Amino acid sequence: MPSCEELDGELPPACPVDVALDTLRGRWTALIIGEFRHGDRSFSELRDGLPRLSDKVLTDRLQHLVAAGVLERTRTSAYPPRVSYRLTDRGRDLVPVLRALWEWGSQQ
Repeated sequence: MPSCEELDGELPPACPVDVALDTLRGRWTALIIGEFRHGDRSFSELRDGLPRLSDKVLTDRLQHLVAAGVLERTRTSAYPPRVSYRLTDRGRDLVPVLRALWEWGSQQ
C-alpha cells in the first residue's frame, strides 16, 4: 500500500484510506448501507429496518452518503411525494469493503 505522508494535513481528506474512512464515519453508517442489500429503500423502510436509529441521525447519515456519492436520492412528483434512495456504483463498490471489515472485526 502506498504512503499518504505527502498528503497529510490536506483538507478535505486526500489519502484514499482517509476518504474511505470519512465516507463510513459515524455510528450507523455501515448498517444503513447494509439495508440496501434488500434493494432501493424509502426513508420509512430504512427507519423500520433500523428501529433504534433516530430520524435525525438517519437524515444526517443519508445526506452524508448522498454527498459522498454512495447513495442517490430520488423524489417522485406524485402526491404525496415520496423519496427513495439507492446505491450508486460507488456505493455498490463499498459492499465488499464492508464485508471485509465485518470479517476482520469478527476475528477476535
